[in-house]
Amino acid sequence: MRLKKLTNVQIIAIGFALLALFGAFLLMLPISSRERVWTPFVPALFTSVSASCVTGLIVVDTATHWSLFGQIVIITLIQIGGLGFITIATAFLSFARKGLGLKSRSLMAESVNTGRIAGLKGYVRHIVRGTVLIEGVGAVLLSIPFIREFGPVKGIYYGVFHSISAFCNAGFDLMGVKAPFDSLVSYADKAYINIVFMLLITVGGIGFQIWEDVRNYRWRLKRYSLHSKLVLVVSLTLTVGGAICFYCLERNHLFAEVSVGKGILYSFFQSVTCRTAGFNTIDLAKLSDPSVLLSCFLMFVGGSPGSTAGGIKTTTIAILFIYLVSSLRSSAGEPQLFGRSLAPSSIRKASGVVCFNFTLVFLATTVIAACGQFRLTDVLFETFSAMGTVGMTTGITRDLPMIGKILIMALMFCGRVGSVTLASALLEKRVRPKIQYPKEEINIG
Repeated sequence: MRLKKLTNVQIIAIGFALLALFGAFLLMLPISSRERVWTPFVPALFTSVSASCVTGLIVVDTATHWSLFGQIVIITLIQIGGLGFITIATAFLSFARKGLGLKSRSLMAESVNTGRIAGLKGYVRHIVRGTVLIEGVGAVLLSIPFIREFGPVKGIYYGVFHSISAFCNAGFDLMGVKAPFDSLVSYADKAYINIVFMLLITVGGIGFQIWEDVRNYRWRLKRYSLHSKLVLVVSLTLTVGGAICFYCLERNHLFAEVSVGKGILYSFFQSVTCRTAGFNTIDLAKLSDPSVLLSCFLMFVGGSPGSTAGGIKTTTIAILFIYLVSSLRSSAGEPQLFGRSLAPSSIRKASGVVCFNFTLVFLATTVIAACGQFRLTDVLFETFSAMGTVGMTTGITRDLPMIGKILIMALMFCGRVGSVTLASALLEKRVRPKIQYPKEEINIG
């Protein structure tokens, strides 16, 4: 009875919290660690939250601390967190030919961030089948070089693990067998591996609705929805623009001693992975301050709605940019793009998301920086990474004080569930008084 009184967002938030707690319990068990000892609650919870919120920030190295069982728990949490536990539950019901009630359909629509109720079972089957296909192809492509390096069994396992992690934009890796917390630095010059990872990250972070338009309309871009057109344009602009900016900022610094080709490869990977993926092929602690700020911006934006990615989303930043341009032009009508007008509700929601997320990052940064142990740029990088569920770090995660770890976990959770929707769900009143107060203008600017 109490469950019926909960809103969709409250159910999703509680579900993610229970998933993280259950994952933490499993990771605490001796069977989950290589040394067969109990893992303390905080490292286990931090890892579980990071995995279920598809972030990638870690306080213990995934390859050297966790056993095979622990790694399977982590990748399972990543898969559930990436697709959403509601999506997976609905998929089971769908394949079992079980019907969905109105409440279940509404909850499912909220989980995958779509406004429609009809045809959800087919939509979910499309998501699950597409995920299995893409992760399967990614696993095969990655297994080829990994088998040559690690042998057949380990190579295939590494291919599957990293394919799921990349597609879900999680950032967890098993390359700590070479050097703890090394991520993909040892593969920085391997164009093949870099490209496969970038494709998996991009496809996973572009959004499930784009998949549907691609399936239905192929190359007939004019028939794509306004959402899909906006996502494709913004994603391409951020990826290419980000890579160009990284190369220009680092060509005389971090890329000074590498060839132009390698510098371009590093720049594109950095631009893609900043969009909530969390892998890195360069030493992030050596980035120049301008590149750190650029990374923070890309992490803050993140991927697209209804995807495995986090951040404020590409559509949010696009809507605000279009609204800003329209305001500067003193346009009397509503902001427009692709022959459509933007709804005022979309502009209000986008403004709320940006302001609320930035406020959370600002407060967390202030508290952690007050500890006095870290550079401000490192703390900013860490908090933006957590809020955007990115998982990149300059190396301070494992050295954070307890309050810092708690705040980072809170940011990861808010970033995955949605900070504004979560806050609205917690503060929502079922009965609102129908009172309208007089309007009065306030001077702005």
